[in-house]
Amino acid sequence: MDQQHQLLINELIKLLTGGGAHATLEDALDGLPANLRGVKPNNLPYSIWQLAEHIRIAQWDMLEFSKDGSHQSPNWPNDYWPKESSPADDTAWNKTIEQINADRDEFIALLKSGDIYENIPHGDGQSILREALQIADHNAYHTAEIILLRRLLGAWKS
Repeated sequence: MDQQHQLLINELIKLLTGGGAHATLEDALDGLPANLRGVKPNNLPYSIWQLAEHIRIAQWDMLEFSKDGSHQSPNWPNDYWPKESSPADDTAWNKTIEQINADRDEFIALLKSGDIYENIPHGDGQSILREALQIADHNAYHTAEIILLRRLLGAWKS
């Protein structure tokens, strides 16, 4: 792997793990009171739980698509958003956050393992590079929404 390619991989990893110019998902969720996970402030259509679970589902789908030609994506948009506004319990919440982190780490391993420019054989033009950018963009967008909800709920650092 040449130096420029390694530089790109390193920058993609930074995008996927967050930080830099943006808060990380970990930052956005740090110190969130459990009783606010399911609140939909100001008539917004989603809660922090629904956003976190949506991040998990979408990232999982992009990971599985990237590595498995037999993967069947959930139905868009209904299966990408949980119906319930709150997690069933702390275990469900923790499982979602742990899965987001595990899937991100697995995607990073995939990113390091091959040609990021090559088309994914079972796709229609997607590459690992494209999927990495899509995951990073998608997660950053919804992380910002989580912070906005926390601000509206009066539960964000000043």
